Amino acid sequence: MSSSTVSRVRRESRAPDVRGLRRVRRQLPLSPWLFAAPGLLVIGAFILYPFVSTLVNAFTDKRTLIPGEFVGLANFRELLHDDMFWIGLRSSTLYVLGVVPALVILPLLLALLVQKNIPGITFFRSAFYTPVVASIVVVGLIWVWLLDERGLINSLLESVGADRIGFLSDQWLLLLSAMAVTVWKGLGYYMIIYLAALANVPRELHEAAAVDGAGAVRRFVTVTVPAVRSTMALVGALSSVAAFKVFSEVYLMAGPSGGPAGEDTTLVMLVQRTGTGLTGRVGYASAISVVVFVVTVALMLLVLRADRRAET
Repeated sequence: MSSSTVSRVRRESRAPDVRGLRRVRRQLPLSPWLFAAPGLLVIGAFILYPFVSTLVNAFTDKRTLIPGEFVGLANFRELLHDDMFWIGLRSSTLYVLGVVPALVILPLLLALLVQKNIPGITFFRSAFYTPVVASIVVVGLIWVWLLDERGLINSLLESVGADRIGFLSDQWLLLLSAMAVTVWKGLGYYMIIYLAALANVPRELHEAAAVDGAGAVRRFVTVTVPAVRSTMALVGALSSVAAFKVFSEVYLMAGPSGGPAGEDTTLVMLVQRTGTGLTGRVGYASAISVVVFVVTVALMLLVLRADRRAET
């Protein structure tokens, strides 16, 4: 067989493959979008559209059954003179200041405790994580039952001759009780994050510090904390955003009114109260939602910037 014949046979044998490759190349530009389409539809329907709609409504006087008209910055100017807005901002800010430090430090200590491989430690890890998967409604009702005026804790106090404590009737005790619920429920979640970070800390660093005479506290400060600083920043950012947007804990313990005289109302509770119902002021509630969004983004940026400064 001549060389020309051989080359012709080879070209003919490759021809179907070339046509197949061309067909695949024509289909490739659409294939990734087809795979991503379900996720993009969900994101567009439940994230992007509500976000854009809220942003647009914030500059209108829309109500539940009335489309509304463009009013510019009128809703934001009204916020400056709304006492309930400032009460909500105060409560949300205090919630961040009370919850975030606890959720940054306590889960780390808990992770160090359950990191040890000792008999029965799996049970304790599961027990600490159980509140995370529990329904917040169930958790809230349990704590209300414990802290109510005639709940378990006050009944025990009365049985020993002590006075009852108004956990759910005092403005500040109610807010502290809601903070305690948030911290208790979030400990297990952030403990898992810290366990993953601690697993990457070289054991040699602790051994070298121990050889130099460093005790447990000094090793924690000089070895563990620097090694998980970026994780602490992540936990701080996540917990600060969640704390500023708190709703369920305070709503379940304080009721729709937001505690005594509404003094424990948070911004998200104010959004729910203002923007729902047949006469809900959707435009004004959207303006409050925009403020919540801006503040949460600012909190995340502040925490991440503080982490970068600490590393430099």
